[in-house]
Amino acid sequence: MARSVLRDGFARTHDCVPEALDGLTTEDLLWRPDADANSIAWLVWHLARQQDEQVGQLAGRRSVWTEQGWAQRFNLPYAGDATGYGMSPSEVGDFRVEDPALLTEYHEAVHAMTVDYVDTVALDDLAEVIDENWDPPVTAATRLVSVIDDAAKHLGQAEYVGGLMERAR
Repeated sequence: MARSVLRDGFARTHDCVPEALDGLTTEDLLWRPDADANSIAWLVWHLARQQDEQVGQLAGRRSVWTEQGWAQRFNLPYAGDATGYGMSPSEVGDFRVEDPALLTEYHEAVHAMTVDYVDTVALDDLAEVIDENWDPPVTAATRLVSVIDDAAKHLGQAEYVGGLMERAR
């Protein structure tokens, strides 16, 4: 039951990322409502990066960003371990994507790694406390739900920016 709930949660974002990007040009993907806002491309990259890093850590493996060469393919002006967390509006504005398909392909690779982890993790391991700095302490299961929540929020933000872009035209 736990695996099917987690698979479903991750699949919801996975299924909607291509829809959010469908038909958008590079210019559309990088459009920002103002200088302090995030672009659709940055939001999708960030939702995938945070999932990649956090699930990778739970799985005890390197991120697909590093392991599969996505950092080189994107060639972003950020540190190799950047996930977008804490970036300034200026840093967000530095995001570039030469091939819009990279966003969908990278998210697909992250989703595959995530499903592999969810399908193979011992259910007892989901109850393991992985961060005692919170009250209550964070378990692996709680972290996975947090990752799902964060990805869903950023996907919604990307869809919202897409709507704003359409209205601005």
